[in-house]
Amino acid sequence: MPPPTLPPASPAPVSAEVRLAYVLRHFRLAYPGGPDVAIGYASQQPRVAIADLSAGFFDGNAPYPAAPHWRDWQGRQVPFFFDNATAESLLIFQENKAIIAADIISGAFYLLSGWQEYFSSERDRHGRFPYGASVQQQYNFVTLPVVNYYFDVLKTAVEHVSGQPLHPRRWGSQQAEFAAFISHDVDNLRSAWKAPAKAALKQRKFGLFGKLLWQHLTQPDAWDNLEAVAASTAHHGAKSTFFMLPSAKKAPNGTPNADYELTLDLERRLQNLRAAGCEQALHTPLGTAGSYEALRNTWRHHWSLAMRGNRFHYLSWEPRQTITLVNKAGFPFDSTLGFAEYFGFRNSYCQPFYPFDFTSSQAAEFLEIPLNVMDATLHHPNYLQLKPAEILPALQPIFAEIKRFGGVASVLWHNENFDPANTKNGPQQFHEIMAHLRQQGAAFLTGHEISQAFASEDSAPNF
Repeated sequence: MPPPTLPPASPAPVSAEVRLAYVLRHFRLAYPGGPDVAIGYASQQPRVAIADLSAGFFDGNAPYPAAPHWRDWQGRQVPFFFDNATAESLLIFQENKAIIAADIISGAFYLLSGWQEYFSSERDRHGRFPYGASVQQQYNFVTLPVVNYYFDVLKTAVEHVSGQPLHPRRWGSQQAEFAAFISHDVDNLRSAWKAPAKAALKQRKFGLFGKLLWQHLTQPDAWDNLEAVAASTAHHGAKSTFFMLPSAKKAPNGTPNADYELTLDLERRLQNLRAAGCEQALHTPLGTAGSYEALRNTWRHHWSLAMRGNRFHYLSWEPRQTITLVNKAGFPFDSTLGFAEYFGFRNSYCQPFYPFDFTSSQAAEFLEIPLNVMDATLHHPNYLQLKPAEILPALQPIFAEIKRFGGVASVLWHNENFDPANTKNGPQQFHEIMAHLRQQGAAFLTGHEISQAFASEDSAPNF
């Protein structure tokens, strides 16, 4: 199946001033309430001076810069793009001044904005920018939130010139060191019986096939389990966010959307789940990530169901269109941006952020809660095939990075993978992850609560 037609790149100019403002806005959000310190390129003679080493890269349309220079920072090897490899010291302290030898503004903008995705022509069969075409894969740092490390360098410089400590964002009423966003994409409610029924037919076990068919016609499906999913999440002190897929019609390329309809009975159940503290958001169907009309109509039709956040089905996202469309449609938050093929940090950042819209050369108005972990990524024929005992140990390092920088651990576990029959990436593995996050002190928050935490950003000083 060929990928959809790639729309043309039509970027507006991205000046150094725009890049600086975009990066410093997110630095301010990462360390709210910090002192008012002038930060900029050395030619501006600020108190925190950053080397300007982009060398005209952002005047062109190349998707990839020169290879990064790896440096030790706080005991970690970190890749620095746009660096002066001959400068032995990354950070130089002077009286009332600090000098950063790497162009961390350009590096942070390149990664956080998704520059590589916008200007690359690489897409997979679902129209997504593939992990295999990313700098994260090429240089093996997808599990490292590189932009947060750049910000840590900048934080150290600001602390030197101001004499005041900067503290990462805290979360929830308990002022936790990090937050966790637990979500469930509801693609299927009525299909648990299909795989075993197909196997029974293949093995000519017609009696078993008849039994499974009768159960399907007369009993609730094992995947029709939203209340049980909510209870499993609540067991750990968390609230589920259900992304509901409102279309049962197949996409133009034949890929399925939902196997259910949003009936009055299902809407009643969703209302009861909301009353119990769960959140609902739209899992917008295939075909909407590149069409404003389709996206707007889906959004408006289901606004009454209190589905006010978004995640695209199949993590569909066209970098040259989708940010503009989501922004225009008015979603307050989205949680699509993660690599389907690997867990970690697609934009090399462990906190929510405002995506950069290259068509207008400014930040979008909606908040992106990046997706770090998807159950299908961990065990699927097309992705990783971790053994059950390997899953939590593989994820613990990225959770530690998120905690270190006051970020959000975003975990997607499909409702169908709460089926007890799934022993690969099923309920047991979900409970192990949740127990770990709880033991580490995460504040479990909904998408709305996370977006509200950013609503007071204008009260913070501008660096």
